[in-house]
Amino acid sequence: MKKYVLILTCGLLFGCRGNSQKSEASPAAETAQMTDYAVQKTDAQWRAELSDMEYYILRKAGTENPGTSEWLKNREKGTYVCAACGHPVFETDYQFDSGTGWPSFDRAIEGNVAYSVDYKIGYKRTEEHCSNCGGHLGHVFEDGPRETTGERHCINGAALDFVPQQ
Repeated sequence: MKKYVLILTCGLLFGCRGNSQKSEASPAAETAQMTDYAVQKTDAQWRAELSDMEYYILRKAGTENPGTSEWLKNREKGTYVCAACGHPVFETDYQFDSGTGWPSFDRAIEGNVAYSVDYKIGYKRTEEHCSNCGGHLGHVFEDGPRETTGERHCINGAALDFVPQQ
C-alpha cells in the first residue's frame, strides 16, 4: 500500500504541468532571442563595462528593488538612454508616478524598444528590451493612465542613464 501511495504521489508531483512550466516560446519571444542587435558584445565585455547591478538587470533580466532608483522622482526634462549602449528609450515628458516603486512611462520612444514575452513568474508578461543592444529594461502593462496610452512601462532605473535637455 505504501508503494502505491508513493508512486501515486510521485506521479502527481512530476506529472502535473501548469502554465509556469510550459517551455513553449511565443513567436515574439523567439524573435527577441534571435534578433541581431546593432551592438553585440561578449558576456565578458558586458561584465567589464557595466556595474554589477546594470549587468544583473540589462544582461540577466533581473529587477532592482522597488523605491531604489535615482530616477524615480526625476522631474528634470530630458531623455533616458540605455545604460548599456546609450540608445534613447524614454522621454521625461511621458514619465509619471505609478506608485509602484519603479520609474514608469506611458510610452517608449517609437522604434527604440523591442518587445518579447516572458513567463518567468508564472504568467505572461510583455518584456521590454533596448532595440539597439537587447538589454532588458523592464515590462509593459496595460494599467497605465487611461487618458493617454493606457500603458505603464515599468522600467528598472539601473537600466537607464539620463541626458538632460539642452
